[in-house]
Amino acid sequence: MLGIDLAAGAYLQRLQQEIGRVDQAAMERWAKLIYRVWERGSCVFIIGNGGSGTTASHMCEDLGKSSLPENLLYDEDRKRLKVLSLTDNVGWITAVGNDLAYDQIFVQQLMNFGSAGDLLIAISGSGNSPNVLNAVDWANRHRLVTFGLTGYDGGKLKQIQQDGLHVELDDMGMVESIHLCLFHWVLNDVHARINSLGRCAAAPAAQ
Repeated sequence: MLGIDLAAGAYLQRLQQEIGRVDQAAMERWAKLIYRVWERGSCVFIIGNGGSGTTASHMCEDLGKSSLPENLLYDEDRKRLKVLSLTDNVGWITAVGNDLAYDQIFVQQLMNFGSAGDLLIAISGSGNSPNVLNAVDWANRHRLVTFGLTGYDGGKLKQIQQDGLHVELDDMGMVESIHLCLFHWVLNDVHARINSLGRCAAAPAAQ
């Protein structure tokens, strides 16, 4: 934990340095993948454990609600982004964890909901969470698109994901913070594309 040794100012400086090392092209690909899912009417699934699990919930809430402007949320005919965090069904997760195994909690849900062309965003700081890896493996074999968010050395997730964004840093707290920080730009980009706003205002709808 970097904050044990670094004072507040040094910690913020290190955080700024690490954000500056992020692959911006990966951020852009992440946003485009979500937008393409919206275009074709497919679904985005998000998974993670612990802090990454709450990040999955946060991303789901933002993508579901904030991909449209507030004034359009009452429009029943407006095309919406289908997004689901598989971390949020406590009954299902505890049943599967108790009756089968904890490494099955995400893949069992995907077996019910997932279809070819859907997008699975898999968040794992270590890249080695068995339940995340099982879900990504299933998704790859059933023609879903998989995008990983990793830290440390990326672990096995970085090896089996189709695409992803890697924060090469051995500090879980900062890795998790950076994942969520970067997501908010992705959210804004998706919002701009869906609603043809800002720098996307003059772009064709399919771009």
